[in-house]
Amino acid sequence: MPATTIYDDIKAALEGSPRKGYIAELHLQVIKHAHMLENVSGKEFCEAVGLQPSFAAEFLKMKKIAPRLRAAGLNPVKI
Repeated sequence: MPATTIYDDIKAALEGSPRKGYIAELHLQVIKHAHMLENVSGKEFCEAVGLQPSFAAEFLKMKKIAPRLRAAGLNPVKI
């Protein structure tokens, strides 16, 4: 899947999330797409998705957690 499509999917998911569920949705989307975002910096991600740079830390945290979740049996396709 091209990076622009991933970013579009993430943007759409964030826009459709409940107001109080925005951060949780961001976490889920990063975990879901982490394998495609391995070489993306937090700054690049925030720029591509249209987030404030402060969200880079959240992006990096979820990117680090994703491999452990997959190793424990999480199927990102089901997210």
